[in-house]
Order: sequence, then C-alpha cells, then structure tokens
Amino acid sequence: MKPQKSQSSENLGYFHRIFQSIFPDPIIPKSEQERKRYLLKNLILHFRPATIPEKTLKFSLTWGLGGMAVILVLLQFGTGLLLKFVYEPTPVGAYTSILMLQNEVVFGQLIRNMHHWSANLLVLIVFMHMLRVFFTNAFHPPRQFNWIVGLGLFSLVLIANFTGYLLPYDQLAYWAVTVSTGMLEYIPGLGVHLQEMVRGGSDIGPATLSIFFAIHTALVPFGLIILMAFHFWRTRKAGGLVIPRRPQEDIEEKPIRVPTVPNLLVREVVTALVLLAFILVFAMVFNAPLESKANPGLSPNPTKAPWYFTGIQEMLMHFHPSFSLFIIPILMMIALLGLPYIDYESKPSGVWFGSYKGRKMAVVAAITATIATPAGILTDEYLVDLAAWMQGVPAFISNGLIPFVVVLAGSIGFYILIKRKYSATNNEAIQALFVLFLASFIILTATGIWLRGMGMKLMLPF
Repeated sequence: MKPQKSQSSENLGYFHRIFQSIFPDPIIPKSEQERKRYLLKNLILHFRPATIPEKTLKFSLTWGLGGMAVILVLLQFGTGLLLKFVYEPTPVGAYTSILMLQNEVVFGQLIRNMHHWSANLLVLIVFMHMLRVFFTNAFHPPRQFNWIVGLGLFSLVLIANFTGYLLPYDQLAYWAVTVSTGMLEYIPGLGVHLQEMVRGGSDIGPATLSIFFAIHTALVPFGLIILMAFHFWRTRKAGGLVIPRRPQEDIEEKPIRVPTVPNLLVREVVTALVLLAFILVFAMVFNAPLESKANPGLSPNPTKAPWYFTGIQEMLMHFHPSFSLFIIPILMMIALLGLPYIDYESKPSGVWFGSYKGRKMAVVAAITATIATPAGILTDEYLVDLAAWMQGVPAFISNGLIPFVVVLAGSIGFYILIKRKYSATNNEAIQALFVLFLASFIILTATGIWLRGMGMKLMLPF
C-alpha cells in the first residue's frame, strides 16, 4: 500500500509548480569562463533592460552625460570616504587636517584634488544633462515627473558643493560662505531666521562647520542615493531613453532593438574610463585651491560667492535684494517646474532643438542675450542711477520693481516678436525664451567671476 501524501505536502508541491512556471531554473553554463560571463550579464541586466532601441545608441543623443554624472557621484562617495579618515570638522582642526592630508598622507593631495575637481565638474555635467533633456524635448509625457526629480538632484548637487566649500575653512571658503549665507537675510519674512538656522547662529563658526559637515557627509549622500534610484526607475518605467522622432514622423510601433550587452555596455565603460582618466590627469596637474587659514577679522577684496552662485551675486548688483535673491529665483524655479506641464502644440522627441526653425530661433535668442545683457550691465554701471534720479522713492521700487518690469516687458516682447516673425509653434517660442534667459544668466555668471575686481567694480579680465 502506497503511503498517502498529507494535504500540506500537496499544497507545497502545487505552489512549487507555480513558482517553477513563473521563475524557471536558469541554465547555468558549465565552464568557469561562461559562468562568470553569465553572472556579469545578469548583474548588468538588473540595472539595464535586456534590449534597447538601436536609435538611442547614437552618442550625440545624450553625449553620455547621465552616465558621467553617475560616475562622478560614485567618485565623490569614494574620495569623500577616504578624506573622512583625516578630516577634523572643527574650526581649529579643519585647516590643520587639510594641511596634514596634503603634506603627510600618501596620495592625500591627489585624493583631495580629485574630490574637489570632480565636485565642480559634477555641477557642470548635471547642468548640461538637464539642458540635453530640455533641448531634445525629453521632458514630455510620460517623462514629465522625471524632470522634477532631475531638478531635485541638481539642487542636491549644488547643496553638496556649497556645504563642502566651507570644510577646508580657509579664507576663500569662509568668506564665500559668509557672502552666500548673508544673501538669505534679504528674503522677506523668513530671511533672518533662515540665515541663523543655516549658520547655527548669527555668524560663521563651529556650529556652522558642524551643520555643513553633517549635511555634506550624511544628508546629501542619502538624498542622492534615493533620488538617483528613483530617477533611474522612472526612466526605465518610461521605456528608457526617448527615441528620436521629428514632429512629422509617426511613432514607430516596433523600433529595432539590440542587446544591451555589449552594445550599450561597451559605450558606457569607454565613457567612464575616459572621464576617470581626464579627472586623474587634471588632478595631477592642478591642485585644489587652499588659501591661508580663515580669519573672521580680515575680509578679502573682492569677496565673492562660489562660482555657481556668482550669477545671483551679479544680479544683486543690478536689482534690489528682494528681487535678485527671492522674487526672480522663485519665478524661475516655478517656470522650470512647470515646463513639462505646459500645453504644447506638438511634442517632438529626441531631436535637438526640435526642428531647423527651432535651432535658428535658439541662435537668435543667444545673440540677443549676448548683446542685451552686457548692454544692460554697462548701462546700470555707468549711465543710469535710478536711485539717484528717484530720490525719496523706496529702493524696492527704484532699484527693484522698475528694472524688473523693464526686463519682464522686454522678455514678453521678445517672445511675441519671435513667435510672429518665424510663425513658431509654442514649443519653439518657449525654447527660444529659455535660451534667452539661459544665455543671460551665463553672461551674468561670467561677469561675476572674471570681470569684477576690487570693490566689485567692473574691470578687464587681464
């Protein structure tokens, strides 16, 4: 007589057959070389789809910027971890530990150089990656929310650079952070309280260094890991990179797909190796800046914010602080957040500037900004002094509201004029306006970095 199976055994067998039908046993290669190749391929395919559209492999579609940003973040994590073994986050020990790192620790100078330069390069790479997404119209549905996530990642990168800027605690870092945090007090209502919260008091000191160190080494890395993972997942969910398609082209139902390994993998590895080689050579040739120890009683002249904030500092030279530090940045942030949700007439994807007309309008916008922005700077610097002309009028109006209305009216006029002149679509006109603001801000940044000298007066760069 055969032994009868228990009910629980039958249930286990039933669920096992279902599991096997869904997740069949993999066919693992027998040879060692095949087994390693199999494991590597499956590891890669946990982060990448098995196949990708062939059109998305074109390097000029993305320029590898997203992958470069990932490599730079990982490099920041690695070099930052090594620096923490030596760095002491106190006003007395910070500068001394940096000197010891550079002079006594083997490869200490090189590690700091790599950390410093890759951090600055990361700002540029993430910024260019966002421009790539915008100019290839890759922020339209179903990718609109990923644009918002990208803005969050860019903000975290800026916070990482800004909080790390203070850590050497030299003159350059101390006064740059003093200027940058000093801007916060002009924010209406919450400015002073926000400034004290960031500084940990009324002045830059031990509490500030402790706060910046905690944000730089704990909060920002945690935020980057979470948002990067979410960003990749949203990209994967949207079907990967956008497939280049002009407005008049139909959506290709079944694009030609090729295996991720080796087609995409080889390109990503080569890009990563070239980037790492560039950073290594650059770090071997150029040392990260380090001035004398921070001296709260001796302010350098001129005192400038970090380079990625000098555009805002330059605006402060021409607008009332309430406008340059609060109203204008808030309006620009709202505009960037709302870009994917504007009702566009057409949604070309993956094609740079959308069309030939779009490229032509972008060039016109860049030329307009190149002429109008320096002209405005020179006019405000040498010809027109609204505060002197309008004595008795509040500075908020004479140096704030009036210049702002002039710039706003000029921007609206440019939008209307260029849309009518080229019979442009909403996409092309908004893109041209974006280029106008972008080029203007780049010129303001360049002016603040290279053309402001003693007393923040204009000077020739040489």
